[in-house]
Amino acid sequence: MPIFTRTIFFFFFALFLMGTTATPLLAQEAPPAQANQADDSDELEGFEDFEDFGEEYSNEPLVADPLYPFNYAMFHFNDFLFHHVADPLATAWNWATPRPPRQWISNFFTNLAFPIRFVNNLLQGKWDAAYMETSKFIVNTSWGFLGLFDVASTMKRRWVPERPTADGFGQTLGKMGIGHGLYIVWPVVGPSSIRESVGWYADAKLDPLSYTGLSLIEFGAIRSFRNLNTLSLELVGNEYETMTSGAIDPYAAVRDAYIRFRAKKVKE
Repeated sequence: MPIFTRTIFFFFFALFLMGTTATPLLAQEAPPAQANQADDSDELEGFEDFEDFGEEYSNEPLVADPLYPFNYAMFHFNDFLFHHVADPLATAWNWATPRPPRQWISNFFTNLAFPIRFVNNLLQGKWDAAYMETSKFIVNTSWGFLGLFDVASTMKRRWVPERPTADGFGQTLGKMGIGHGLYIVWPVVGPSSIRESVGWYADAKLDPLSYTGLSLIEFGAIRSFRNLNTLSLELVGNEYETMTSGAIDPYAAVRDAYIRFRAKKVKE
């Protein structure tokens, strides 16, 4: 089956699983949106920064969790990887490499993910954010040595986007009114849902790395290195570690915080 056909089949099969009466988003107001933030699009990938995840979780889950036994096992598997593999490696990378080169690497991957943000800005009708992303990409790619240096952030801007830039296709599906379907924790990748998994798959098809002829192992190795480099920049006050270490039920805390965070992104 051709790659395009498999992609379309996966997409519509996942939409079928979600159904037309998908799980609604949170009823309460989300925290105020933080404008002018061009997020790296693949938030679902392992050991990411859990920004704005400080809210208390409740006993009632915010999303359907029928796969709880599997999810619970995967959560603890990922938690073990974080504390015994990812965190030590990121700490070693932080010790061996000065912060500027690590920041340059982070800038490069952020710049490389431009197609994901650009396409989803267009799908969400964020024309000004799409224009801003295009301008930043041109400036950082040309003057910033392929995005190693975030030159655009140092330039004076006379205007800012009305809404924050899109972060991926999962956010686009949420704005279309499609709910999460059900919660799922992927090994290594981390917390997700049916909707966000479809979004992650679609975003991967927009990632330039997908068209470099890399094998799945090579692709995964590059993504893992990117995530470890990001973690090395956030070792102090890491939100995930702070939240789980002080929670009575770390699994529920991460699950509900993730759903709140995605609700916030959809409302931006």
